[in-house]
Amino acid sequence: MSSPSPQSTTSLSPARTPRPVRPTTNDPESLLSRFGLQSFRAGQRSVVDALAEGHDCLCVMPTGGGKSLCYQLPSLAREGTTIVVSPLIALMKDQVDTLVSRGIRAKLINSSLSQGQQESVMDEMAAGKLDLIYVAPERLRNGRFLEAVAKADVSLLAVDEAHCVSEWGHDFRPDYSRLGRFRDRYLGGVQTIALTATATPTVRDDICGLLNLDAPKIFVTGFARTNLKFGVESCNNDTAKQTVLQNYLRHRDGTGIIYAATRKRCEEIAEWLPEKTGRKVGVYHAGLHPDDRKRVQESFMKGELSAIVATNAFGMGIDKSDIRFVVHFNIPGSLEAYYQEAGRAGRDGQMSECLLLFAYFDRQIQEFFIENRYPSKETVKKVYEFLLSRTEDPIELTLDQVKEAIQVRDGTEAISTSETLLARAGVLKRLDAGSNQAVVRIDSDAPTMLDFLPREAKIKRKVMAAVEKVVGSRRGEDVYVRPDYLAKLAGMDRAKVSTQLRELTKLRAFDYIPPFRGRAVHITRRDLPFDQLEIDFDELAVRKQAEYDKLEAVIEFARASKCRQRVILDYFGDPLAEDCTRCDRCDPVGGKLVRDGAMIVAGSEIGSPSMSINYPDVDQQHLLTAIRVILSGVVRTHGRLGKNLIAQMLAGSKNKKITQLRLDRLSTYGMLSGCTQTELAEAMDALLNAGLLEQKEISERRPTIHMTDSGRRVMNRAEPLPSSFQLKHRMAKKLAKLAALIESGDVDGEEERGVPSESVATGPAPSHAVAPNADPESERTAEPESVPESSGVAALQDLLIEDPDKVLTRELVDRMKRFRRKRSAALGVSPHRILSGSTIDRLAEIRPANATQLETVPGVSTEFMEAYGSDLLDLIAQTMSEHDNTGKSLATSKLTGQNLESTTAPAALQPPPTPEPTSSNASSVTESSSTPPISSAEAPTQSGYWTWKLCRDGYTLEQISEIRGVRIEGLIAHLVAAAQAGHRVEPAWGGSQERTRMLAKALSNLDTA
Repeated sequence: MSSPSPQSTTSLSPARTPRPVRPTTNDPESLLSRFGLQSFRAGQRSVVDALAEGHDCLCVMPTGGGKSLCYQLPSLAREGTTIVVSPLIALMKDQVDTLVSRGIRAKLINSSLSQGQQESVMDEMAAGKLDLIYVAPERLRNGRFLEAVAKADVSLLAVDEAHCVSEWGHDFRPDYSRLGRFRDRYLGGVQTIALTATATPTVRDDICGLLNLDAPKIFVTGFARTNLKFGVESCNNDTAKQTVLQNYLRHRDGTGIIYAATRKRCEEIAEWLPEKTGRKVGVYHAGLHPDDRKRVQESFMKGELSAIVATNAFGMGIDKSDIRFVVHFNIPGSLEAYYQEAGRAGRDGQMSECLLLFAYFDRQIQEFFIENRYPSKETVKKVYEFLLSRTEDPIELTLDQVKEAIQVRDGTEAISTSETLLARAGVLKRLDAGSNQAVVRIDSDAPTMLDFLPREAKIKRKVMAAVEKVVGSRRGEDVYVRPDYLAKLAGMDRAKVSTQLRELTKLRAFDYIPPFRGRAVHITRRDLPFDQLEIDFDELAVRKQAEYDKLEAVIEFARASKCRQRVILDYFGDPLAEDCTRCDRCDPVGGKLVRDGAMIVAGSEIGSPSMSINYPDVDQQHLLTAIRVILSGVVRTHGRLGKNLIAQMLAGSKNKKITQLRLDRLSTYGMLSGCTQTELAEAMDALLNAGLLEQKEISERRPTIHMTDSGRRVMNRAEPLPSSFQLKHRMAKKLAKLAALIESGDVDGEEERGVPSESVATGPAPSHAVAPNADPESERTAEPESVPESSGVAALQDLLIEDPDKVLTRELVDRMKRFRRKRSAALGVSPHRILSGSTIDRLAEIRPANATQLETVPGVSTEFMEAYGSDLLDLIAQTMSEHDNTGKSLATSKLTGQNLESTTAPAALQPPPTPEPTSSNASSVTESSSTPPISSAEAPTQSGYWTWKLCRDGYTLEQISEIRGVRIEGLIAHLVAAAQAGHRVEPAWGGSQERTRMLAKALSNLDTA
């Protein structure tokens, strides 16, 4: 694919006259040789020319596209010094070393230098001896650096990784937010170029606005990397990932980067990988000592390491052109992050590979990061109130200490974000490592603060005069100063100065923070309750959702059935996007399917549709049968199990969990036993990508597999496999071979066979005997309490004429919900986590009579059985008995025209009949023919008697309804049954006039019998 041409647009800001540029040459191409180049890459010359004309610029180029040259070359083509702001210390050093080796005057200032080295570099900058100086954004808070900048001849500001400016970007850094003010205040609005590899239109607008760019020229060079081959391997677990990574590295030459989501995972990979592959591997992340990071980086750059393992959250930058592969062991949080990190490969233009090891459960790591970046209102409030309770100033507590003190489940990043939000609300300041320095600040435009002090306060005036010398022109900023130096200026001892500084804080325009060593917090206001703080939690919720949307885009990329690179280009809005022809979706040779481009219809028979994809040397009908086995296996688990368990079931695994869940009794168990769990999970991933299956998080962080309508049609042979379905050739061939001995009718769907669905038990609940298949969406919006008095008689009249079976079902549902609500309240969990609404509906229809029958009901877990099984069986039996004695007999008499006196004595006060065992088809999970009859010991209590007894003891029907959890119309039926059994019932027990009259009539009919 040819490289797309760059696009250039101008922002809608008012036009202005470009700044004059002091050139040293008018021929930029003559400078290419200084960088070892002969020509510009696509898009570079346009940016260089725009800078030469004096325009501010925003340059969006893919990683490896040559962004650095866009400011490095112009810095040589003009007088003065270029300041380059970069958050990547590793990349900063690499670029400076390269520039120096080419005779270009470049230096850096960051934490890797000693104080003396930093001072020396700043002196060179102030003296105009540097062409480029690289600084970390934190340097903008350093007073000494700002003084040096004021003396230097800065002619260009380059902001690398400019997406860090935007809170909508994937790597927002608070220090970057100071750049706009720094540019205007200390550099006089100097010409600026912002550069980034990944920026959506929203982030681009943010960058231009926050940097205060003047009518910038915006250059968006095509994002496509023509020399990168993207691929995704689906893995079920970390063991599978390790196997894939080992095999991958054994067949790869050259060096590469392996990205992982956490420091711990980086350490783990770097520990076992060298032994498994025989390759020397290093580890690099922010938790290492700077000397260790430097050592590892240099070893990698010299080619002494075969691979380096790094955190993708750290965003390491390595200016190494011959990286041949980039592997993501965990998914990153956004496509921006992924494309930037993957783009480290192949900067020399040679073919390189980018592999993503995809596991759905990895999203939990990124979700954890998101939740911590956007803490709840409750967490922020706890942090605020805890900090207010502290009396020391500043508060030198670590994030871990604050977290432990307020006892929240959030990570330390949530505490950090909470402090940031409180700082923005103006009630505290977050102080970075002060190296035992104090902080002073003057927020006044008055010529001198001495005007606010009485003339007789001579000591205070001396101290304030010393402070004003230190602050100088830096009004409105935190100025770090050593107390000894301040005491020397004031001409008094340090202790006295500290005392006076504390007194001076009573002035509204002055603030003083005592010396501190590590990170600290300084409370600026203590008079505002939390509810009055200006924190827009609604806006934070919007930003949080945007982060989840970005994460979802990564999932979609991993599951995409079309060109991988095109998915990325479409995401960034590249209008020149087209298929790359190299990725694992485009390449027909890389072990993927070979398509014929059209459906084969000739020779097809009804009920046996043809395939829409052509497989060489693979029997298509056998393959379709194998796919239908997988789909059928998913149907038989009713959306309650994850991919791994289904794969184990299909493969015929004999592990303990399979037998506990009775998956070994499903008709599809072991049908594809010639495949491994990993292979079957890979096939399910292909079905997920093709839209025949879908993955949902029914309960938190527990994805389960569900059938889609398209998948159901394929399973029932109503449609062929869609063209979007892709499977590696070896896997397609293996599945077809295994399915050759399977009869197609063995995997017919339940709808096609017209037989009851097979059942599967759910696994042990995570805690509190929670049903793992609980689905909050299946719940009703509210569970009815007792029926209002005004509707009681009407409900009883409905009971007398409605279908008795429907009445019983409704009563069972109602009681089981009350049962569930009481248990959930006791445990402090949501009701649906005890039993889901769909499980309650099934129980009301099935009406199990004993434990054997109950545990076969889908949605009833082993832990639920142990905790509540006996109680639930009693409830069901009691309700059925009451229905047989009252509602059913009353309904029958009404429907047949009989009087109440003609009905037989109720069974509510007698032992219930032994239920008949429920039959089941041969393929059912359990053989219910062996179900034992219910014993007399399991007979329900005499509900009619207990209702009668409570009424006799003076309780009202409303009170009894609350006590027993039975609706009032049911209690009236109890009283009628009790009267039939010979107990004296008073009509007045009905309570209301209507109920009393109705109860009296029913009793009268019994008396005349």
